Amino acid sequence: MFLGEYAHTLDTKGRLTIPVKFREALAGGGVVTRGYDKNLYLYTRAAFEQLTERLRVLSTTDPNHRALLRLQFSGASEADVDAQGRILVPSFLREYAALNGECLVVGVGDYVEIWSRAGWDEQLAIINNAGLNAERFADIKLVE
Repeated sequence: MFLGEYAHTLDTKGRLTIPVKFREALAGGGVVTRGYDKNLYLYTRAAFEQLTERLRVLSTTDPNHRALLRLQFSGASEADVDAQGRILVPSFLREYAALNGECLVVGVGDYVEIWSRAGWDEQLAIINNAGLNAERFADIKLVE
């Protein structure tokens, strides 16, 4: 399980250091792709294969389904962790997520999100809004 928030710097070659706590789970390889909020998602290879199986049932005649398939697969790239614990983030994904310099690597349970500093700061403002959280999470029963 991926947990926590870590600040790392993207180097000039587009390599991003993966937190030590995440490396074992990614030892079998990973897949990085576009996220839904101008961020990136990093999945283990196994988790991406599970996602692929769930997406196979979508109808290509439905325009929303096609958009989701394009979002998930056209931007997907293998992301193997090198000996120094880094992954290479392709330039088109760096551009999509406005990644340069400091990045935030955030554990979200079964996957990892990669954010620009500015993007993550915007998200923190949203997720730290207690009033808004009370409204939007009211119908979710986390505890029985």
